[in-house]
Amino acid sequence: MVTIQRIKRGSLEFPATEQALSYPNGLLAVGGDLSVERLLQAYGRGIFPWYADPQPILWWSPDPRSVLFPEELRVSRSLRKTLRRNRLRITTDRAFHRVLSGCAAPRARERGTWITNSMARAYMSLHQAGYAHSVEVWGENNQLVGGLYGVALDQVFFGESMFTRATDASKVALLALAYQMKLSGQKVIDCQVESSHLNTMGARNIARLDFEQFLAQNVVQSPAPDRWQLEITAEELL
Repeated sequence: MVTIQRIKRGSLEFPATEQALSYPNGLLAVGGDLSVERLLQAYGRGIFPWYADPQPILWWSPDPRSVLFPEELRVSRSLRKTLRRNRLRITTDRAFHRVLSGCAAPRARERGTWITNSMARAYMSLHQAGYAHSVEVWGENNQLVGGLYGVALDQVFFGESMFTRATDASKVALLALAYQMKLSGQKVIDCQVESSHLNTMGARNIARLDFEQFLAQNVVQSPAPDRWQLEITAEELL
């Protein structure tokens, strides 16, 4: 029987990712806390938390890894129409808490959310420290209609979640993220696990070892925090 390693609160060490389970894919460790220091250590190694109450904190490193390189992002004909026709406005880091709340809201045919109160507090702390960022999509009457958030370390953006309340709003947010990353000199979006939605936009799987080697070359040990100041219209993304 395989035993998952338990992390002690006083230690920032994680087990080698080779010890992660193949089923469920990537489950690596349990326990610890969600401090800024631990989260930065985890993301720098390609490890992320994912759990739901009343579970303990679970840490994951799946193989393969879903990634999206901004230059490979595909914009469909229907999305181009949305960008031209809908009067959408995009900002970054203007409403992080509202985006977090939008992502945490239960989805159709789903019960509950994996973004627990403790997770929300943890990412708010990362945002306040300058490491977590949001992309907001605004519609008519300044209504927030979609967005996404994640963690930026050096040349990598670790995507966490997105939501939409209008047609293509989450896709517009992803397109705006790629635009922002080009401005920031970042190279890849970590999508964590494969999804058909992201695959249609250009995401693909790579081996965990290849992903970790990429991180070793593109994420510094003590990344400097950053603030994003993007404000554009959707049509400018074309």
